[in-house]
Amino acid sequence: MILAAFTLVACEDLPAPDPAPEPPTSPEPPAPRPKEPSEASRTATRYYGRVQNDLLARGLLRRDGGGPDTPYSDRQLTENFIRIALFDEYVSRGGSLIAQQSESSLRRWEQPIRFGLRFGETVPEAQRAKDRASVAAYVRRLSRATGHPMSMGTGNGNFTVLMLNEDERAAIGPELRALVPGIDNAAIRTIENLPRDTLCLVFATTTGTSSVYTRAVAIIRAEHPDLLRLSCIHEELAQGLGLANDSPEARPSIFNDDEEFGLLTTHDEQLLRILYDRRLTPGMTAVEARPIVRRIVGEMMGGGV
Repeated sequence: MILAAFTLVACEDLPAPDPAPEPPTSPEPPAPRPKEPSEASRTATRYYGRVQNDLLARGLLRRDGGGPDTPYSDRQLTENFIRIALFDEYVSRGGSLIAQQSESSLRRWEQPIRFGLRFGETVPEAQRAKDRASVAAYVRRLSRATGHPMSMGTGNGNFTVLMLNEDERAAIGPELRALVPGIDNAAIRTIENLPRDTLCLVFATTTGTSSVYTRAVAIIRAEHPDLLRLSCIHEELAQGLGLANDSPEARPSIFNDDEEFGLLTTHDEQLLRILYDRRLTPGMTAVEARPIVRRIVGEMMGGGV
């Protein structure tokens, strides 16, 4: 504590000295105000608000992580992992990305992942603050589930999450080329012309014929209401770690297009733990990985497959 000493002295009245001039100060520049969204973006906001309300009215976008009504066996967990981690959801054909599942190999990150979160100019500050907190908390959860080092950083990192409104996403091509040199033109066209029923997406890249991810970009529509936006954060960041496919058989899971679950489940955390188990290696095929996955699942579930 700093104490100021005062001395009282009897004396004649003296004129008070002129106060020392204060140095000139420059006023703090006001924070830049986000630009106003376009009519197309406002229309999208209304539309996705109705989408979320409809999903909730049907009991979807669950946030409970699964429970007694969603049991699954060792065998189901094994098969779900094989289908989700060792198959792709899209193929490139004729310069476009087509939704078609095809067998692939095991892919994941080997280097630490640094997530960077960027917003379009029309995204309000309150929404930005909420999304920063959501992504930071989720990154910590993903790191615990996988045992893989992950952090939130400044700038782009090597896993960039873009929160964009309609017009910003439609013009994102040059920025994507800067973020991911050599990005496929089909991927850019898919992102810039994203169909309305595609809520969000992620793509991760490798170098040459490697199966190790070195870069990822997630695209999330900023027009989504809070829960739908959070659901996209959960799904796309987890998929960008190497769980690239969806399966209609996976339950309880966000890797299922039925939208029953909105947030990562206990089942999904187990998939991530399997993916980053060191007994599995990038490049493994389904045939090579299956017996190892069965052993890992048996240990996790305390039984046989």
